[in-house]
Amino acid sequence: MRILTLTKETQTNILENLLKRSPNSYGAYEERVAAIIERVRAERDVAVFAYTEQFDGAKITADNVKVTEEEFEEAYRLVDPKLLEVIRKALANIRAYHEKQRQNSWFTSEASGIMLGQKVTPLETVGVYVPGGKAVYPSSVLMNVVPAKVAGVGTVIMTTPPDKTGAVYPSTLVAAREAGVDAVYKAGGAQAVAAMAFGTGSIPKVDKIVGPGNIYVALAKKAVFGHVSIDSIAGPSEILVLADASANPRFVAADLLSQAEHDEMASAILITTSETLAKEVAAEVDRFTAKLSRRAIIEKSLENYGYILVAETMEDAVAAANAIASEHLEIVTENPFEIMTKIRNAGAIFLGEYSSEPLGDYFAGPNHVLPTNGTAKFFSPLGVDDFVKKSSIISYSREALAPVYRDIVQFAECEELTAHANSIRVRFETE
Repeated sequence: MRILTLTKETQTNILENLLKRSPNSYGAYEERVAAIIERVRAERDVAVFAYTEQFDGAKITADNVKVTEEEFEEAYRLVDPKLLEVIRKALANIRAYHEKQRQNSWFTSEASGIMLGQKVTPLETVGVYVPGGKAVYPSSVLMNVVPAKVAGVGTVIMTTPPDKTGAVYPSTLVAAREAGVDAVYKAGGAQAVAAMAFGTGSIPKVDKIVGPGNIYVALAKKAVFGHVSIDSIAGPSEILVLADASANPRFVAADLLSQAEHDEMASAILITTSETLAKEVAAEVDRFTAKLSRRAIIEKSLENYGYILVAETMEDAVAAANAIASEHLEIVTENPFEIMTKIRNAGAIFLGEYSSEPLGDYFAGPNHVLPTNGTAKFFSPLGVDDFVKKSSIISYSREALAPVYRDIVQFAECEELTAHANSIRVRFETE
């Protein structure tokens, strides 16, 4: 990994380089995605099945697009019982964490006859997209489905691409059943997103689409936003480690590589106040990379978006971390909790040398669907709030409205909205 001195110039250059990874920078793909969406919208099932055969090599029809009970049972037979046990443990942690996020409707009332409140209502139908390309992601199933179920969503469906035989990864199906998914459909890519956005006959229309995917999936979600809600347009994965001289270089190197292995566009950054640690981590990264299974992906990722930055002070390091606003932020310092209070922008914050990023990916409970590409400055992790909608409640009696109705009339007339003013005034025209 390249080692650089942290300056305003290097920080600016890195931020510009990282922004190239945003799905908003991939306009060349938008025409292809738009064509897929329009065809699915027009031809429904016919288009989805044709694209599934074209891109996944599977012959899917209305008769086999929905995963059957027999396929779920077969998945349970194929999954290692020890993995099933781990899935269930993780599921319990994820559910317990998200149950703390629940919000209830609330109302206040005054003796004057005013009642105000907020009604919290779960969404009726949510679609979860689960990738099936470079790797298997049962953890994504849990992270996307559990908060929807905790929120009280009526129906949660899932789409995921099949293999050439028309089968779905067993671990994906087992995770879906354990999390409470109501139906799983064999469709992937932009065509699956379009199917859930508009409905096809076999695949129902949903109110919101969540879940990660490649550039085609990300751009498809962007294109259908407005017809349905979406969680976010996620970019490639990223990790930033803030460390001082007390950090273990092997731990830091291993954590950086845990994200670099995702894909060639993943970002791994260390910001440290110790030049010695910087050199030690760089050496450990080389040693680990030489023996890891996804070496080619890691090397490309680090070549393009891997940095070790040496800061003069921890204040400078924290300022750079806030500017980058990383998806995952690890703080490995003598006083990680103190540093954490100065962090404003991060998707998930991991404190201390035994709180490595994969703990959050799989097991601890907080959601691993996180804002990327600097959007942690204004977005939050996926949670229960993403699966409910809120309605304002307003009730005034005549006695409560009487003292203030002239104020409202004046406000409306100031904006030259005479019908607004009349709507209030008419209730007191006999006075």
